[in-house]
Amino acid sequence: MRKNANSHSGRVFSDRKWAIPFFASLLVSVSLFLTAIFGVLSSSSGGEQLPFDIISFARSEDSSGYFVESELKASFNTNVISTMKAPRFAYLISGTKGDSHRMMRTLQAVYHPRNQYILHLDLEAPPRERLELAASVKSDPTFCEVENVRVMSQSNLVTYKGPTMIACTLQAIAILLKENLQWDWFINLSASDYPLVRQDDLLHVFSNLSRDLNFIEHTRIAGWKLNQRAKPIIIDPALYLSKKSNLAWTTQRRTLPTSFRLFTGSAWVMLTRSFVEYCIWGWDNFPRTILMYYTNFVSSPEGYFHTVICNTEEFHHSAISHDLHYIAWDNPPKQHPIALTLKDFDKMVKSNAPFARKFARDDPVLDKIDKELLGRKSRFAPGAWCVGNSDGGEDPCSLRGNDTVFRPGSGAERLHELLQTLLSEDFRSKQCL
Repeated sequence: MRKNANSHSGRVFSDRKWAIPFFASLLVSVSLFLTAIFGVLSSSSGGEQLPFDIISFARSEDSSGYFVESELKASFNTNVISTMKAPRFAYLISGTKGDSHRMMRTLQAVYHPRNQYILHLDLEAPPRERLELAASVKSDPTFCEVENVRVMSQSNLVTYKGPTMIACTLQAIAILLKENLQWDWFINLSASDYPLVRQDDLLHVFSNLSRDLNFIEHTRIAGWKLNQRAKPIIIDPALYLSKKSNLAWTTQRRTLPTSFRLFTGSAWVMLTRSFVEYCIWGWDNFPRTILMYYTNFVSSPEGYFHTVICNTEEFHHSAISHDLHYIAWDNPPKQHPIALTLKDFDKMVKSNAPFARKFARDDPVLDKIDKELLGRKSRFAPGAWCVGNSDGGEDPCSLRGNDTVFRPGSGAERLHELLQTLLSEDFRSKQCL
């Protein structure tokens, strides 16, 4: 009994040894806390002091410095400020196995020294074809001099209906943002796309537009698409495998989200720098939330940007529901574009769209577009920047002039007519509904 009592007494004595340091540290902490409070209340700033209980940490001018998110938001909001300088476009041109020559033809047809270009030939293409594409860019004297054409060295496996296409697009945007700060709109094209206007036409017309307009065809997802696209859960094998295969369908189905609305539309877009910066930085985490949701979504390239922009207060008013493409669809159910041929030429022109898709490789209609719409006789569609001698079949674009001077033609007139319709009050009132 004595032994146990002594043991118990020792533990009590040992606990008491920590009492004095504990209360001393508590007293110091309270003192520092009270000092901080009274320091805030008594600090002089040349005016009346605000009571501590009404200091607000809500989103406001006074509170913006407290959070890193506000700094990120401010960094891309500065780009919304429009200057009336000539615009610049940033193009992503993508392709797969056997598309390298088509990609070069599309690149040359949309080339202008003011713009930026990035080419992505996916992993399905053999290494030799990717090396040949890079060699073609490197050997072009204009590309080497201007240094505005890049070939993505990291090739990704891309499934059109899967999220890997979105991942590739976001990667290209991130590269363009990191390596060059001087562009206003991002445009994605495939090797089967082709322009219907010259870059001088496009740059001239967009010189007079606000830099905050996003051209992205969109509509609320409804009808059969709800059941066949929104509710199934798919897996894109390109995220895990080295060979392309079809989407894998799971047996599970999910309910529709309640915190945001789902939109769908064309995968081909023309997006502002400020909006794609928001998608990359995602200062409020919303773009990443949507990206995770669309990772298992059927035809996610036709919904990701659309859902982000229409659920974001800062950008939904800027969405113009048009993809700036002429596309002929199968009928019904209008899910697959028909290859365009010579018989579609007049319809393409009358659409006033600056781009069209899809075209078969080296189809004769492309030569007709080069001759009658682009005036292309050599490497590039000519523009005011081409000041060389064209006599004797020489390339006038081998000598560069002022790239801020444009020589608009009939393509500019057609595009201007289209934009008058797209920017009308009646058309814009239907956006993101």
